Amino acid sequence: MLAALKKLEAKGNLETAKKCRSFASRVFRYGAALGQCQTDPTSILQGALVTPKARHYAAILEPEKLGGLLRAIDDFECYPATKFALKIAPHVFVRPGELRHGEWNEIDWDKAIWTIPEGKMKARRTHVVPLSRQVLDLFRELRSITGSKGYIFPAFHTSQRPMSENTINAAFRRMGFTKDEVTAHGLRSTASTMLNESGLWHPDAIERALAHGDSNAIRGVYNRGNYWDERVKMAQWWSDYLDGLK
Repeated sequence: MLAALKKLEAKGNLETAKKCRSFASRVFRYGAALGQCQTDPTSILQGALVTPKARHYAAILEPEKLGGLLRAIDDFECYPATKFALKIAPHVFVRPGELRHGEWNEIDWDKAIWTIPEGKMKARRTHVVPLSRQVLDLFRELRSITGSKGYIFPAFHTSQRPMSENTINAAFRRMGFTKDEVTAHGLRSTASTMLNESGLWHPDAIERALAHGDSNAIRGVYNRGNYWDERVKMAQWWSDYLDGLK
């Protein structure tokens, strides 16, 4: 295992080597539970690999530039699902993978919430997203184009798969924004920075909105300790703020 992982490391694929060790560890632990092997040999290799440097995703942090990005998105001509993903992404704080894997049956139109199941979340905990009036309107408009079943943002060639993980970033590049200016993941940093700088919202409410430190049980998402009421108000304020910048 170490020799195989070191080959990846030698190519500079430090993050891949780390993920492969972690994945192999889960396989061996499962095998041990089934009695197919005695132990997880990768558990002692955690300190044997070079730790990859933390990645910082490019993000727009100036209100004027953010307004420019939003106007550019409105003017950009592309596949409808991509267009709506570009429009919705700045509003909802979710990770790009969570956005593109969204399905229509996760949207509660009456309660104005999007419930992302634990299997799609980085922390493997259910996350509930309050939806502003603007986002609900965008979802309704997209639904009238794509239908109300399956993926919210289907791939171009088939509705059986979600859009590619590169779709939003590729769209930004075609719009003329470089990878050092804006990224799909960086939109979360944009929201976090500007919401904190506004001084209007509790830092923990912002962290909850970003799905940092979620409760293990979905029933806990709505209680006061999880800042649910504040998150609902914050989601609407943020969408109104984005409209103002645009």
